[in-house]
Amino acid sequence: MTDNSTPSEDEGDKGIDRRLLFGGGLIGAAAAAAVSGGLIGATASSAASAPLPSESDLATHLNQADHLFKLTASPRKNFAGGYLQGADEQSFPILRGQHGSVYFVRLEVGGYREPHWHPTAWELNFVISGRAKWTSLGTHPDGTYNNMTFVAEPGDLVFAPQGHLHYFENDRTDAPLEVLVFFNSSAIEPYDDIGLVAAVNAMPRDVLAAALGVPESVLAAIPKEVKPIVIGHRR
Repeated sequence: MTDNSTPSEDEGDKGIDRRLLFGGGLIGAAAAAAVSGGLIGATASSAASAPLPSESDLATHLNQADHLFKLTASPRKNFAGGYLQGADEQSFPILRGQHGSVYFVRLEVGGYREPHWHPTAWELNFVISGRAKWTSLGTHPDGTYNNMTFVAEPGDLVFAPQGHLHYFENDRTDAPLEVLVFFNSSAIEPYDDIGLVAAVNAMPRDVLAAALGVPESVLAAIPKEVKPIVIGHRR
């Protein structure tokens, strides 16, 4: 596998989350196509006012764009516990307007994906190699949270519904974990998710302490700096 390392998590290129800006459906797809077609970095208002492409324009794009993408030879986003490589609207232009992206994720021994949820997308995970320990927390219509923990092995699929809190980690101590992750979103990972550290820091410490039933001083060690931690490492 080629090592084309790119800047770490502190130097990410956020891009624009088109699903959040424009919503789903035809308007969302058309606006996403307009943004990726040359308005990257523009404001939401200027992108929203762009003319809608016709079906023939989209068809022409699909006929002309490259259909092949070397995913595991593409630039990596490196983190403490591993790395990811992605195919999205920016890196693989044929995905423009398709509301789809895919990522190759490698977790080293001790690596984990920060607990998080996606407000605008579901994800489908295929385990290529290694063993993944998963936890998913859903809703509670019957009064009990739908909390599941399980192990996924090579050849297994794991589905994370939109909005459900989830995480996975490398469950082996002698080998890395490799997972292929598909999203029904064109946003660049990790900028279409809400991480646990960010969620905790979004609440006042006194409110958080009251909700947890602990003294506020207990929370002093929680880091206040919020970073897009995608892949961490257990120390």
